[in-house]
Amino acid sequence: MERRDFLKTTAGASLALTGAKLFASCAAGGSISNYDPKGLPTTMFGSTGVRIPRIVLGLGSRFCNMVSDQEAYEMLNFALDNGFYYWDTAHTYDSNTAPVQGKPRPQEHIYSEVRVGEAVKTRRKEIFLSTKIEAREPSEVMKQIEISLKRLQTDRLDMLKIHNVANMDDVNQMSQKGNIIDIMLRMKEEKVTRFIGFSSHASAEAAKEMTARAPFDSMLIAMNHYPWSKQDRQGIAGPAAKEKKMGLLLMKAVRPRETVAGLQAADLVKYALSLEGPDALVLGMDSVDVVKSNIAILNDFQKLPPERMQELAVTLAPFYRHENLPWMQQGYHDGHWKC
Repeated sequence: MERRDFLKTTAGASLALTGAKLFASCAAGGSISNYDPKGLPTTMFGSTGVRIPRIVLGLGSRFCNMVSDQEAYEMLNFALDNGFYYWDTAHTYDSNTAPVQGKPRPQEHIYSEVRVGEAVKTRRKEIFLSTKIEAREPSEVMKQIEISLKRLQTDRLDMLKIHNVANMDDVNQMSQKGNIIDIMLRMKEEKVTRFIGFSSHASAEAAKEMTARAPFDSMLIAMNHYPWSKQDRQGIAGPAAKEKKMGLLLMKAVRPRETVAGLQAADLVKYALSLEGPDALVLGMDSVDVVKSNIAILNDFQKLPPERMQELAVTLAPFYRHENLPWMQQGYHDGHWKC
């Protein structure tokens, strides 16, 4: 199928003309890879051929709720200047849907991609840039991709992910001809993105099945810490990704700190970094001080001994029973965290 026919089929004739111009410029853009970890520990990201820091800069709810744009830009540039060049955002990340407990909210409606775009426009070649698309209806998928590229002030991505794979019905819908999986594959073919992937917060089986539906390059899953759960994403979905030589990322590592007394963020990060299998963690950051803390953790990191891992696992188990997790509830959308 020709590109124009594909765009008409998936997005409708009205979007096709805009998309054709947009994606033609992507194809002409060439490769981009000038990544400098500034001494941070890195790892090979699946079979992408790209090395990434073991902590990814998460730009979701906490980032969106930074009150000052200037502080947000300072944090982004400081993070990049100090080796955090993998940036993870999403089309749906904004300040209205994810209030952070104990912190004032911005007066203006903040979109993560818009804020990120202010740094991307001057430092694009230094950043491994990833965003996620939540829509499922083909024309909406195409619209979200176009809007995200405009917000991010770029004509190409390094990683484009399907956001929040929920269950097997979701997987089957996305797998229909002309639906989002076909669109993702074509976006890679057309060089709108170098790599494609997906995120999943709930069903381990659905995430596993996604690895069989298309040659994805990465999987991003929520940590469960409760391996006896039916939704053992680390034990079921993670190995499936590794078998396909996909990059594997974990998220939600620090969330228990907000509800379980006595837990320290640094201990939770070290716990997650000590797990076997994942390549890296996606951690939400909302200040230069938080970035500095994560730099120190990475530079001094040594795997926690088994006894300490067991201690933390016991402490975390009640929180990570799936019925207690917001992202395990029907209708949850990533970034819509309610404290």
